[in-house]
Amino acid sequence: MIVAMSLPVHVPVLLDEVVAGLQPQLGGYFVDCTVGLGGHAAAILEKISPSGRLLGIDADPEVIKLSQDKLGDYGEAVTLVNDNFINLEAICKRYHFHPVDGILFDLGVSSLQLDTAERGFSFHLDAPLNMRFDPGQGLTASDIINSFSEQELAKLIEKYGEERHSRRIARYIVQNRPIVTTVELARLVEQASGGKRTRIHPATRTFMALRIAANSELQNLELALKQTVNLLRPGGRSSVIILWKTV
Repeated sequence: MIVAMSLPVHVPVLLDEVVAGLQPQLGGYFVDCTVGLGGHAAAILEKISPSGRLLGIDADPEVIKLSQDKLGDYGEAVTLVNDNFINLEAICKRYHFHPVDGILFDLGVSSLQLDTAERGFSFHLDAPLNMRFDPGQGLTASDIINSFSEQELAKLIEKYGEERHSRRIARYIVQNRPIVTTVELARLVEQASGGKRTRIHPATRTFMALRIAANSELQNLELALKQTVNLLRPGGRSSVIILWKTV
């Protein structure tokens, strides 16, 4: 018996706005620095095919495999690379992909990553604290939680999560270490926040802050954006989507 495997349902955010902003045209060269499951990339390829090309980059090896399936029909028009966009300029030069007409960054976590328990992104799924886009990178959310000082944790949670209870949360974390799982941390943060539920879970901002820190998301974006000026042709465009979703 042959069982047909379907790809995860993926609805790319702000798709029309991305296409309108980048203005892909027939024959254009574009870089999707966070190709994910290929939703934005497919929309761009529809506009630039058959003579255009797209370079897709993602730090997560699992989503690269899935995007290969989704974008396979475009053949040699697509080059997919499992790497971090902090190496953007080097990647483009390695694949002789410059100058380009447009560059896209779509930051944050995907539904696939949230729904995979062992990735440790979601506080609804009990799993080890991981939160790494690239499983091969060194620092995990667990490393941060269990080794940073109380002051470092408070600063991190306030800066990246804009959490008003950051100091109290950091104190609770340090007092209850080691903390091993996502659910364990979520319950602790809820206690530190007074246990009051609003429209978002009390742990949302803390989890977001840890994910951003573990993956150096903002630092990497800053460094990558500086590289775009050496890659875009005159009149080229960059688009950045920032949605700090964590559930």
